[in-house]
Amino acid sequence: MEMWMIWLVIIFLLIIAEVSTINLVSIWFIASGIVSLIISIFYDNFYVQFAIFVILGIILLLTTRSFLERFIKPKKESTNLDRVIGMEAVVTEPIKKHVIGEVKVDGKKWSAISGEEFSIGEEVIVEKIDGVKLMVRKKEK
Repeated sequence: MEMWMIWLVIIFLLIIAEVSTINLVSIWFIASGIVSLIISIFYDNFYVQFAIFVILGIILLLTTRSFLERFIKPKKESTNLDRVIGMEAVVTEPIKKHVIGEVKVDGKKWSAISGEEFSIGEEVIVEKIDGVKLMVRKKEK
């Protein structure tokens, strides 16, 4: 089998791996495989081709991954509701451990859940929003 055919098979397998993962795992090795494919047409030594494949793939991985991830990863959209994170809230219905209760924050009532128990009137801090529930924790005094 000709060397260029082997590189074509390797590139094809790497493309399948990249399409199935969508995490920029093998795209750099696809590019280095194409370079090795071109080199195999002119130079017949497999060890040189393989060394170029590995070294170029690693160099591309190290130099371009963080740059490309900025464009590929979705950006978190901030909403007006995000402003309640870190605010103080008052418990309006008791919150049992991992059982939904209710708090009032920023003039609105929210369902809330916590790993602790809180009774009516206690002040808590909003840690994060999980769907339509607030995750709350005990307010430090």
